Amino acid sequence: MLPHDFQNAPFRDLLQEATRLRRRTFGDRVDLCSIVNIKSGRCAMDCRFCAQSRHYATGLSVYPLLNRRKLREEADTAWKNGVSRVGLVASGCLLSKPETETLIESVQGLPENGRLCASLGQVPTESLENLCQAGFTRYHHNLETSERFYPNICTTQRWRDRLETIHRAKTVGLEVCSGGLFGLGETWQDRFDLAETLRNVGVDSVPINLFQAIPGTPLADRPPLSAEEALRIIALFRILLPESSIRICGGRPSILSNRQWEIFDAGADALMTGNYLTTPGFSIDADRELIAQSGLHIGSDEPTGTA
Repeated sequence: MLPHDFQNAPFRDLLQEATRLRRRTFGDRVDLCSIVNIKSGRCAMDCRFCAQSRHYATGLSVYPLLNRRKLREEADTAWKNGVSRVGLVASGCLLSKPETETLIESVQGLPENGRLCASLGQVPTESLENLCQAGFTRYHHNLETSERFYPNICTTQRWRDRLETIHRAKTVGLEVCSGGLFGLGETWQDRFDLAETLRNVGVDSVPINLFQAIPGTPLADRPPLSAEEALRIIALFRILLPESSIRICGGRPSILSNRQWEIFDAGADALMTGNYLTTPGFSIDADRELIAQSGLHIGSDEPTGTA
């Protein structure tokens, strides 16, 4: 299929194919993850959509890397919600070596550390290896959009640098979670190109974030996506990445609202539950109810191989 096929194809036909592919690979299971914001704000990057950039006045709560006790408390709280994975997320382009050491010391010995994800920016190979040894099994680093469109949303980091971080994570044996943010002004070709890049890299999980305007950022006045366009984007990624987990994350409450149950028809097999980095999300109880009402059940994001 070509980019215009996803934009113009009959909506129900598109969802029917996406549903078929989801069931073939993941059956009727929906994977739940959540995140812990372990370091907030003051990021040197100038991403035009981001509340955490120090270039914009957004009123965001700012704090340094959590200490070992607080970090473990936050991770334990997330695990008690019954999710399959917890992601530890730090703002900024790169954690310092002491910060990385603190993080690793904080998670060592956690009984759940085999299901920990890290989102720490452009981590060098040595630090990625140390994360593996500490028990992290997946690294998250979004490409955000296509290489062509990326300079329109960030000028302080190259798209190729982001791609290289993904390659380094795979090289040391980490699974990779990488996706994008949609509704920034990108075209359907940009969305198609991003999906093809992620497919070629072989990512394990693809987070789909739907743009939600943040006051104080340069994109504060940008109109939101329609629910149908958001669902078409989800279907695009399911159809182009049939073996990868398609995980719906930020923007779900505001963009999809009372149509969020359709994400499973569009091919999603995973959700981020709870709050996002800088915006509120849904409680795990609400998401459990959504999954049950959709005739699905909570499980891992491992492919089933269902025919």
